[in-house]
Amino acid sequence: MKKEYKRTLITTALPYANGPVHIGHLAGVYVPADIYARFLRLNGRDVTLVGGSDEHGVPITIKAKAEGVTPQDIVDRYHTIIRDSMKGLGISFDVYSRTTSDIHSETASEFFRRLYEKGEFIEKTSMQLYDEKANQFLADRYVTGECPHCHAPGAYGDQCEKCGTSLNATDLINPKSAITGNTPVLRETHHWYLPLDRWENALREWILEGHKEWKTNVYGQCKSWLDLGLQPRAVSRDLDWGVPVPVEGAEGKVLYVWFDAPIGYISNTKELYPDTWETWWKDPETRIINFIGKDNIVFHCIVFPAMLMAYGDSYQLPDNVPANEFLNLEGDKISTSRNWAVWLHEYLEDFPGKQDVLRYVLTANAPETKDNDFTWRDFQTRNNSELVAILGNFVNRAVVLTHKYFGGTVPAPGQIQQPDLDVFAELDRLKTEIASALETFHFREALKLAMDMARAGNKYLQETEPWKLFKTDPDRTATVLNTALQVCASLAVAFEPFTPFMSERLCRMLGLGDLSWDMIGGRDLVKAGATIAQPELLFEKIEDDAIKAQTDRLERIKEENKLKNWKPAEQQPDVDFDTFCRSDLRVATVTACIKVPKADKLLQFTLDDGTGTPRTIVSGIAAHYPEPEKLVGRQVVFIANLPPRKLRGITSQGMILSAENADGSLTLIAPSADATPGAQVK
Repeated sequence: MKKEYKRTLITTALPYANGPVHIGHLAGVYVPADIYARFLRLNGRDVTLVGGSDEHGVPITIKAKAEGVTPQDIVDRYHTIIRDSMKGLGISFDVYSRTTSDIHSETASEFFRRLYEKGEFIEKTSMQLYDEKANQFLADRYVTGECPHCHAPGAYGDQCEKCGTSLNATDLINPKSAITGNTPVLRETHHWYLPLDRWENALREWILEGHKEWKTNVYGQCKSWLDLGLQPRAVSRDLDWGVPVPVEGAEGKVLYVWFDAPIGYISNTKELYPDTWETWWKDPETRIINFIGKDNIVFHCIVFPAMLMAYGDSYQLPDNVPANEFLNLEGDKISTSRNWAVWLHEYLEDFPGKQDVLRYVLTANAPETKDNDFTWRDFQTRNNSELVAILGNFVNRAVVLTHKYFGGTVPAPGQIQQPDLDVFAELDRLKTEIASALETFHFREALKLAMDMARAGNKYLQETEPWKLFKTDPDRTATVLNTALQVCASLAVAFEPFTPFMSERLCRMLGLGDLSWDMIGGRDLVKAGATIAQPELLFEKIEDDAIKAQTDRLERIKEENKLKNWKPAEQQPDVDFDTFCRSDLRVATVTACIKVPKADKLLQFTLDDGTGTPRTIVSGIAAHYPEPEKLVGRQVVFIANLPPRKLRGITSQGMILSAENADGSLTLIAPSADATPGAQVK
């Protein structure tokens, strides 16, 4: 039997403060965490939602160096953007703090010191790459070189982004410092390590035996790591940005960010509850839930629990870690470095008042069991076909009809009939199923069931047809519209975790006060005789031009990335001079150019090559020159001594030369000044 807890502490992975948050972060962590917290609050549970910015680590120092500012400048900027945009989306944190706060530094330092004094660390001296010009050891991301596996250039010291292989900086071929470009040298350095292998048996029993109910992706990844055998992991590194290692002789060393960051959950709770924080971390009556993405599973299920076990002092381990998979964008992996993302702060500017639409679509497409895809067309379709046409339509009809027939006063119900009983029974059934789905972290299913409530309401109105009843049976009309308004009230409750802004507006419209989950299915939520507000559209259609603006933006980004990442094609094998000279390159003037019928890629050129006899060449460049008639009069370079060949029944006498640009487009090669038709290229 599942244990009942007095309170629930919900933590969310700390977003890294070297950039804003995007829809991948939201779908993976923050929207599901907020849905769960809101659901628990509706059920009267004692719940705290904890978040904050992760503000230490090498990527922040790299960005600061690139911009010529301090790391503190970087984290101050992005912490503000992240905090404000999360609030704008309605993520209901009880505390959203940061790891550069004094209380975090004190908490992380104390955590390290206790483990150090208990002898929980091992100390090791190892060889690490050192930049003699910069006078510093190089963190993994400060080293680039050739990948030893796929031989791609520009691999980082911790991973090759081309083949995805995890690396050590010392594995790289021809490593270079990202700071100075110098070749680094190996030097000895001393660090502290957490021996994860010491806790392997305890972790195996806790996870593999005690938490078989965890999501398969979480359980499976943990089992894989445990089966491979755990190894000691460094908890310090040579860097000047972070929480200093608080022991003598550790000058120039800081806590490794993976050790520092999860302690932020504790320090943020301390900031919120300075006198009672231990109740949320050490009381067995507290249930702890960690919402994370799949790239953080190991840290939250193995590393952080091992840290808590090593610390002791009754720290509670998480009861569940419902990690999601990744969300892609328009069929491509979201990438902050390529700007291939939908940034939350930009979305809130581009779509004011449509926070709930994004929350709804991200939940409907949540990558709960496998990677999923966000597209702007799906975003538009779900808004127009579901939020507008189903949910908004039902509420609008119920409120509009109440104003039309009863002047906005909630009519008292008359004789209850079977259709009325059926719709309330359906609400009761869905209420139970939605709660079950939410309790087990199946948010997509819960959202679908909530929308089924609106579908049930629409079906009820279609079958009872109150707009036809009023002339012949006003009492029955009163019962139907009273029932429809009660369904609206239930929808305000059921959708509050998913679309809180809509729920708040619907509550104002109906005159509802505080909400609770038990209200769903209630038959007297909107009081007879009360006056409801004038109808307002809860959602509005999103037009094609708004979507086109977003898809056009992504196309521009795609083209910019092509240009940024373009490199010349590899040089072909050498040919001897005599072979090259056998290619007869000449200049010609275009006298006619037309599209080849039934061949989308082909253009038929007629050329003046100086011989007095027109030359025909067929070229596959139609996509790059959609108005071929504009090529008439231009000069081109062609190979004159290729054997003739037939293309679509046309004899082509040579090949016109063009250059392929970074974006894949082709440009015809031509002399810089007019040349005599037939002139040879020397």
